[in-house]
Amino acid sequence: MNILVCGGAGYIGSHMCKRLARSGHVPIVFDNLSTGHDWAVKWGPLVRGDLLDSDALSQTFRDHIIDAVMHFAARSIVNESIRESALYLRNNVDGTRHLLDAMHAAGVGKLVFSSSAAVYGNPEYTPIDEAHPCAPINPYGQSKLMAEQAIEQHCHARGLYAVALRYFNAAGADADGEIGEAHEPETHLIPNIVRAALDPVRGSVKIFGDDYPTPDGTCIRDYVHVEDLCEAHLLALDHLERHAGFAAFNLGCGQGNSVAEVLAACRAHCAGAPACETVPRREGDPAVLVASHVAAAETLGWKPQHTLDDCVTSALAWHKKTA
Repeated sequence: MNILVCGGAGYIGSHMCKRLARSGHVPIVFDNLSTGHDWAVKWGPLVRGDLLDSDALSQTFRDHIIDAVMHFAARSIVNESIRESALYLRNNVDGTRHLLDAMHAAGVGKLVFSSSAAVYGNPEYTPIDEAHPCAPINPYGQSKLMAEQAIEQHCHARGLYAVALRYFNAAGADADGEIGEAHEPETHLIPNIVRAALDPVRGSVKIFGDDYPTPDGTCIRDYVHVEDLCEAHLLALDHLERHAGFAAFNLGCGQGNSVAEVLAACRAHCAGAPACETVPRREGDPAVLVASHVAAAETLGWKPQHTLDDCVTSALAWHKKTA
């Protein structure tokens, strides 16, 4: 199939394009390159455009035969969303609505949406399943939930088939070293630890709080390898061939690792580097965020294959290559 990959020049989107191409599909990237990279577009054409530009979207659907859409395009930095909430609502919500309208006008009826565990907010229980209340605590999470709601409305009103995949902590890099995580600024833990280990000038990595009610006092998160995420998207695409309406699934490993454990995993491969500096907690950081992926396993047949060590070593290999 020809798959329009919105945000296909970004971290997860570019890995998805490679996985699609390996499976015999043609990824057509639609990206404004505000945070993505043209060098990451290797497996199909690049259309430089913005989801807020309805004319550019409509032209793309006229220029290409599109069978389904994967939507990764979003602003995704929580602290930035607090400072610039209007930007997040415009980009993540209005952009999604423009995409939905363009899909409907072009007669394209299948969508896989990149969502987030941020839709849940502070967990009432763990592991978090899809029945957990959605109560986002920042504009980023709110924008993802509102985008999901817009998609679900289109499923009811216009017959769209759609799956939302709620990621927990995406991590790792392409096993072949062709693409990887390249954000500026970088806000994710594993690449920040790895970059600090590889660059002594960078100094220590910051650990936000060591007084949480966890075994070692640091936050626990569920790290899921980017290649496992891509496999889930392929399975979701197959699911849409047989199932109408809207569905949402959590994507996580179902077990958590603390910040201290991630740091130790990196140090094991980097001769004890990097050093760390403990600073106060960030406001709104829950102590534990762990997914239940039972629904994805039972309905999509998805099971994560990669470990925390795989996440760390693949990220390390990528950052060594690009250092």
